Amino acid sequence: MDRIEEETEAAKYRLYYGKDGRRIVGFDNERGKGDHCHLDGDEHPYTFTTPDALLSDFRKEIIKRRQ
Repeated sequence: MDRIEEETEAAKYRLYYGKDGRRIVGFDNERGKGDHCHLDGDEHPYTFTTPDALLSDFRKEIIKRRQ
């Protein structure tokens, strides 16, 4: 199965954590870009494995920034 087929079969997701209209942490799989995350204004590749892992990774990044 190639990446295009995987994208069409996978669930879409967008997780956002921000303050005052500014995104601090975000995870999404925008069409054409695939899985990636936004951390402090920078975009990074992200490897989606499971919904539970996604939520865990999202929470970990928020906790890092709240300390």
